[in-house]
Amino acid sequence: MDFLDDISSSYDNVAASYAAMIVDGADWEVEAFDLLGKLVAGSGRPVLDVGCGPGRTTGLLAGRDLSVIGIDLSPGMIEIARRDHPGLDFRVGSMTALDLPDSSVAAVVAWWSIIHLPRDVVPQAFAEFHRVLAPGGFLLLGFHVGEHSTHKTSGYGGHPMNIDVHRWTGPALTELAGAAGLTPYQVSEIPEDRLLLQK
Repeated sequence: MDFLDDISSSYDNVAASYAAMIVDGADWEVEAFDLLGKLVAGSGRPVLDVGCGPGRTTGLLAGRDLSVIGIDLSPGMIEIARRDHPGLDFRVGSMTALDLPDSSVAAVVAWWSIIHLPRDVVPQAFAEFHRVLAPGGFLLLGFHVGEHSTHKTSGYGGHPMNIDVHRWTGPALTELAGAAGLTPYQVSEIPEDRLLLQK
């Protein structure tokens, strides 16, 4: 699991510059989070934002009157998330071993956060998502589209990083998610870099 240490330390290195650079939400995020908000409204369970970084997406979800929990490997990212969103619940943790009870969340949002996991570890994350999702709960994924991987040695202002970035196709992720017990949720014209699945 050395890759988890690399992800954590890499994002510790860039936490401040990342938070300063990645600020505004885009129209396509508004649509995705509005839809998720409608789907889980009244569930009585929180939405889990895995790989939440400095809490930007967690804040967008909370702005839709959703109870949210943000989890990230990087203590530096969580420190900034708590600073910038003091009323929200942020925790250091890994999507490969979530410290949450079974069937405890209404939705999991993995917004461009599975991209650093080795390909053979993604099924483990999907199994964890399935475990913590309540019956009928939703998984919203964002990812880079493609089939190749690259190694990143610096980023967000030139700070050192040591992470891999894995691109995925929708069908490949859908197949892995299906093996974990998650099925596609039918919505019209969903972009190719996102998936919405249901337990």
